[in-house]
Amino acid sequence: MTSLNSIEEFADGQLLVREMAHRINNEFASAISLVSLTAARTNNQEVKLALAGVADHLHSYARVHRALQMPLQIESVNASDHMRSLCQSISQSKLGYRGIELVYVGSPVKLSSERCWKLGMIVSELVTNAARHAFGEGGGTIRVELLAIEASIECRVVDNGAVRGQIRPGQGTRIIEALVRGLDGEVTQIFGPNGTTSTVVFPQRP
Repeated sequence: MTSLNSIEEFADGQLLVREMAHRINNEFASAISLVSLTAARTNNQEVKLALAGVADHLHSYARVHRALQMPLQIESVNASDHMRSLCQSISQSKLGYRGIELVYVGSPVKLSSERCWKLGMIVSELVTNAARHAFGEGGGTIRVELLAIEASIECRVVDNGAVRGQIRPGQGTRIIEALVRGLDGEVTQIFGPNGTTSTVVFPQRP
């Protein structure tokens, strides 16, 4: 039986996470405002263009952060729309300038906002790992797929890069495993000379 203290501690933890997210959003807004103000004050067109690019980059990072925030309430959401928006923001903030294309393919999938948030965190970590380990300066492609198979959801992150050296499980791997457990699911990874496929399977309903 869950104690009152445990419930209060959980609520306090959620409040702290949301407060931190709010402060980070404010920091992004302040940085974007400063860059935009500096751009408006200069007469050098090259500097204006460069600062506009920095502001756009910060906007993309802010969108990624908002997409990965813990939901304020539990409701049914279109997970495919959420994943598509998340992938676009990740592509613009972290991958485009490196020549890495991020492609999203998905069918309409309804999930609770909490489970959708966990899936988004998993996809973000898998895409980040692929970008870090699979590609050199030549770039490549990462493909995210989401589909419903009867009562299960399957999400795949596939890259066409080549793993350089031995990958040791780190904090990112532990985060992925914990989030997958939170979805009552399983994750498998297949590494090969022509790319890596990470597959997450979990029940559509808890």
